Amino acid sequence: MDASVIRPLIEQFLAEDIAGGDITSAAIFTSEQPGEGILVAKDSFVVCGLVDVAGPVFSVQNPAVEIVEAVEDGGRAAAGDILMRVRGPVVDLLKAERVALNLVQRLCGIATLTAEFVKRVRPLPVRIVDTRKTTPGLRVFEKYAVRAGGGQNHRMNLSDGILIKDNHIAACGSIKTAVERVRAKKPHTLQIEVETADLQQVEECLAAGVDIIMLDNMEIATMRQAVQLVAGRALIEASGGVRLENVRAIAETGVDIISIGALTHSAPAVDISMRIVEGGRPRGQKK
Repeated sequence: MDASVIRPLIEQFLAEDIAGGDITSAAIFTSEQPGEGILVAKDSFVVCGLVDVAGPVFSVQNPAVEIVEAVEDGGRAAAGDILMRVRGPVVDLLKAERVALNLVQRLCGIATLTAEFVKRVRPLPVRIVDTRKTTPGLRVFEKYAVRAGGGQNHRMNLSDGILIKDNHIAACGSIKTAVERVRAKKPHTLQIEVETADLQQVEECLAAGVDIIMLDNMEIATMRQAVQLVAGRALIEASGGVRLENVRAIAETGVDIISIGALTHSAPAVDISMRIVEGGRPRGQKK
């Protein structure tokens, strides 16, 4: 995670939540009163974002906040595990709490779902990748969570790669024309990927010499035919309608890449809470 990229976003998130100030905490505590908080898992999940996201949230709020300990990305947490311990002015811990939790709960959810997809296709030689179906403003975080879960990233944005989709083809008339126009203007460093809906379009892609062929919402049997037709002449990406229940069957067709929008747009957030420690014990725990 590049601090120069995520810091302005975190500042924006904190400004949205704090606005004119935390009137409740300001009325109860002085600005210097020290405190300690722990982030506790209430579910079982894959950890993501404690060090590189939640930590910066607390330090952006107040550089005096100390990150005492935090679980590294990719580890698995169980209900009741302490994920992170922070110390600093209690008012700043409370100001940063909700933003930190909102982010890491979502990121851990994405990492956990991604890890399950990756598990379902092992040990087949196929890559599980995300899409641009991300939450506006959170793409850099959500794609980071996919990597923490063992997946890989597709395009970060529209300038990150060439992907000729159905609407490009419909608007210009054919795959051949779209590829010719792109090839005449593209940098030599970029490959050409084309989305296809049937075997005829796969054949058009092969004739045009594209680098990557996307099989969009195809039946398993059709995917298998497409893989045989391509015969290693291009990378093959399967996309559309991918679920945990069918991802293994898709991988077994022989495709190289499986892209899944659900990794980022439908992953359920996990449950994490922050507790302020009183006398060495979390709030509410009996002495």
